[in-house]
Amino acid sequence: MCRFLIWGFALAYAGALILLGIGTFGLFGQERDPLSGVFLVPLGLPWNLLGGGLPAPWLPLVGILAPAVNLAILVALCRAFRASAAS
Repeated sequence: MCRFLIWGFALAYAGALILLGIGTFGLFGQERDPLSGVFLVPLGLPWNLLGGGLPAPWLPLVGILAPAVNLAILVALCRAFRASAAS
């Protein structure tokens, strides 16, 4: 179950990053879209809300990396559950 959850979240994160790149740079004939990163917001909660007080140049980086924090937490929790189940 944990492996499925981690892979599902990682695929959603990768898809959101791909959509961000396509919308930001206008790849594949798409128009540039300022809302192309909207799919990263729910994946990065609550860390992107906590980073809202940072200076403006840091905000895009926080928005891009916030889901990575959640992914790392999921991996750590699954490893902890696996270790506790083995003992």
